[in-house]
Amino acid sequence: MSTQTLQAHAQTPTPTKKSAGHVIVDTLVAHGVERTYVIPGESYLDVLDGLHNSPIETIVCRHEGGAAYMAEADGKMHQRPGIAMVTRGPGAANAHVGLHTAWQDSTPMVLFVGLIPFAHRDREAFQEFDIKGWFDTGAKRVMVLDHPERASEIVAEAMFAAMSGRPGPVVVGLPEDIIREMIEPTLHPIIPVAAGGMTVTDWKQLKSALEVSTKPLFVVGGNDWTAEGAATLTKWLEDHQIAAAVEWRCEGTVPFSSPSYVGPIGYGRPKPTYDLLEETDLLVFVGTVPGDVITDGFVVRQDWSKKNFLVTIDPSLRGRSGAVSHQIVSKPDVFVRDLVMMDLDVKPEWKAFTDRMRAEQVKFSALPPATPSAGPAKMDTLMANLVKDLPNDAMVTLGAGEHTNWAHRYFPTEEYASMISARNGSMGYSVPSAIAASLNFPGRRVVTIAGDGEFLMNGQELATAAQYGATPLVIVMDNQEYGTIRTHQERHYPERVSGTQLKNPDFALMAQAFGGFGVRVENDADVPAALEAALKAIDEEGQFALIHLIVEQRVKAY
Repeated sequence: MSTQTLQAHAQTPTPTKKSAGHVIVDTLVAHGVERTYVIPGESYLDVLDGLHNSPIETIVCRHEGGAAYMAEADGKMHQRPGIAMVTRGPGAANAHVGLHTAWQDSTPMVLFVGLIPFAHRDREAFQEFDIKGWFDTGAKRVMVLDHPERASEIVAEAMFAAMSGRPGPVVVGLPEDIIREMIEPTLHPIIPVAAGGMTVTDWKQLKSALEVSTKPLFVVGGNDWTAEGAATLTKWLEDHQIAAAVEWRCEGTVPFSSPSYVGPIGYGRPKPTYDLLEETDLLVFVGTVPGDVITDGFVVRQDWSKKNFLVTIDPSLRGRSGAVSHQIVSKPDVFVRDLVMMDLDVKPEWKAFTDRMRAEQVKFSALPPATPSAGPAKMDTLMANLVKDLPNDAMVTLGAGEHTNWAHRYFPTEEYASMISARNGSMGYSVPSAIAASLNFPGRRVVTIAGDGEFLMNGQELATAAQYGATPLVIVMDNQEYGTIRTHQERHYPERVSGTQLKNPDFALMAQAFGGFGVRVENDADVPAALEAALKAIDEEGQFALIHLIVEQRVKAY
C-alpha cells in the first residue's frame, strides 16, 4: 500500500459504534415512526435509552393492553406499523390482546418484547417464556434478535412483514444482553412493499362485468387505504352513480354524506343493507373480503353462482366465503388508480338502485330530536346535540358493545380514517384508541363512545391522556350491564339474567381525579349543558373530557 493510500485511509473517519438497542431506535426513525407506546421494563432498558434523545415521542402507558391498543390504532391511521414496547413474561401476556386485534383487523403493527439474557435461556429464568410458542399463531412473524449486528436488519424485516401482503402484527424479541452489544451503526435500507395492481385481464374482466350489471355494489373496508385513494374512489363512484357500502366499523372510507354511500354492513346492520348483498348482481369488494361479519356468519351471499370480484393484496384470500368470480391482487389505492381510467356509460338502473338504497340510509341516519325529553338521560339526545356541531374532519373511536351502534347510525364519518375501531369485537379499545387518535391529530375533534363494561378495562389510560395532552371527548354510556351479552342471553335464555349485571363507580369523579373534566348526567334535560361544558373544557382548557351518561337498560340505537 502506498504512503498516499495509507494517509487517505487514516483520514477516513471510523464510524462510532453504537449499541444494538440504539441502532434499533435509529432504524425506527428512518422508517418514519413518530411515537412508540411503551410499558417500561428492565429487559429493554437500552432501547429506552436510545429513545431518550431521539425524535420519536415515547408515550408511557399504564397497562400493556392499553399500549398495544394504542399502537394498533396508530397502525390504522398511517401507512406504516404502529409500535409498542413491553417487557418479558407478564408484559408480553398483557399485550396479546392488541395482537389479536391487529391480526383480525389486518393492521400493521410491531410489538417489541424485552427478553431474558441470552445466557439464561432455557433455565426457567425470571419471567422467561417461549416467545415463538406464544405468538406464532397470532402474528405474521416472530423474530428474536440473537445476533446484535443484525439489529437494523431485523427491524427493517419486521416493518416490511407488517406491511406486505395482508397487513398484520409482527413480534420482535430483544434479549437484554444482546441489545447492549456495541455494533457498527450502519442502517439496513427500507424494504419496499409491493402494491400490486390491475393487469390488462383484470381490467377487461371488471369492465365487462360492470357493463352487463344493473345493480353493482362496491363494498370497501380494511385499513390499507390513504385519504387520497378513498376520496378518488368516492368521486368515481359518484360520477358513475354506483352504490357503495362500507365494512362494519370502517365507516368514512366513503363519506357519510356521499350520494353513493348506502350504509354499513356488519353486525346489527339495518335490514336494507342486509338485503343488499343478495339483491346486487355484482359485488366488488375493495380492501376486504366477504368474511364472517359481512356475511352474517357465512350465511349471506353464499350461492356459488353469485358474481363477486375481490380486490385485495392478499393472494390467499384468508377469511373469505362464497363465490370468487375474479381476484385482483392489489392494494386499494393502486386499484383505484387503474379504475378511474375505466370509461363507462352510466346506466339508469345504476342510478335507480343507488338512489333507492341511499334514501334508506338517509332515513336510517336522520338525527333524533335534540330537545331533551322528560326522564332519564338518552344517548339519542346526546348524539343529536353532538353531531349537529361536529367539524367535517371529526373522528370517532369505538371498542365493542351495543353502545357503538349510536356511532354507526349517526356519526358523520366524512374522511378516511375517521372511524378507528376494533373489528374483532375487542373490549377496552375505546379510550386507548381515542388517545392515539388525539395524539396523532391534535387539531381534530376526537370522540370515543364507551360502554360502562368496556370503559373500566382500560379507563386507567386517562392518566396517559392527561400526561401527554390528549384531548378526546369520552362518552361513557352506563346502562349497568354488559349489554351485548345480555341481548344474546335474552335470546337464548329468556328471563334468566346471569353474569351480565354491573354496579359502577362515578366515572366523572374518576375523570377529574385523572386531571380531566368529568360530568355525571342522569336526566335528559341536563344533556345539552353537559355536552357544552365538556367541549368547552377541551377547547379552552386543553383537557380531555368525560361525560358519564346514566341511561336505562335495554334501550338500543336500532
